[in-house]
Amino acid sequence: MVVISKEVGVVAVVWGGVLSFGLVTLPVQALTAIESHTMRFHQLQRGTGDRVRNNRVNERTGEEVPLSEIVKGYDTGVDYVVVEPDELDDIAPGRSKSLTITGFADLDQVNPIYFDSTYYLAPRGEEYARVYMLLREAMALSGKAGIATVVMHNKEYLVAVKAKDDVLVMHTLHWADEVRDPYRQIPTLPLPQAPLTPSELEGAVHLVEAMSHDWNPEQYRDDYADRVRELVEAKHSGGTVQAKTEAPPTPTSPELADLTAALQASVRRAEERATDDRKPAAAARADDEVAAKRRSGRTAELEQMTKAELYAHATAAGIPGRSTMSRDELMKALSTPRRHRRRAS
Repeated sequence: MVVISKEVGVVAVVWGGVLSFGLVTLPVQALTAIESHTMRFHQLQRGTGDRVRNNRVNERTGEEVPLSEIVKGYDTGVDYVVVEPDELDDIAPGRSKSLTITGFADLDQVNPIYFDSTYYLAPRGEEYARVYMLLREAMALSGKAGIATVVMHNKEYLVAVKAKDDVLVMHTLHWADEVRDPYRQIPTLPLPQAPLTPSELEGAVHLVEAMSHDWNPEQYRDDYADRVRELVEAKHSGGTVQAKTEAPPTPTSPELADLTAALQASVRRAEERATDDRKPAAAARADDEVAAKRRSGRTAELEQMTKAELYAHATAAGIPGRSTMSRDELMKALSTPRRHRRRAS
């Protein structure tokens, strides 16, 4: 069976320069924060196993062109304006290495549609740790993000720099004129006003509340990527993968009776699932409470013993290092559940 590795690869530095806010400067590196787990396929000619490659070919002569002879050209509609790669670097030599924060803003005010890619910012050396920590802590305490611009890969980006746990994170943002107007994209907007009954609205809100939970990205998984991986492994070993028979959902009828019934059934199903999900958690909490009560009672019992009595119990329990422990340390070791004790070497 072929093993499809999911190990994290080498993190590449995508940009390096100087982050500045006010008169304070900090040399940093930007590293990719996201790793796609999409499986990559090569193009092959069916039945041959031969790779099909996309080459740089002169469309007039049909000949392949070496990378060193390729320049950029802007189509004016009549001819091309040719621009050399070095000329693009020359027009922003300083800005390509500068990340200057021009102000701070509350990211809660930023529409999520403006967010694009995410990068980690790391100090370029341990000697800059103090400045890095200062900026990170100041942003964390203020709850603000620094707004700046930076040139990467011959393109200028609007970015937001914020504190997240132990690191500084940089989000690239779309420019305002890059975000399309929904009223132009959806000609039917605004939708014609349809009368909503109080029972419909109440049912929909009840469904939202019944399906609400704390955000935990770990509980979601890319099932399709897993199926693709299973397919590749099965085909490599000569096996097959059973196709899913799950049918796509059918549109809900807009009729009032059907819509109300669908909402009510959805609420019942959501509440049943929530009840089932709470059972293991409730059982775990009950076990923890019982264990806590037992430990509390055990601690009270141990407090009444002398050090010699505690040592005798520690000997019977096989607690390592007991001969060098103080009375308090013996009590702590005896009150610790057996599965958490350090094993004797």
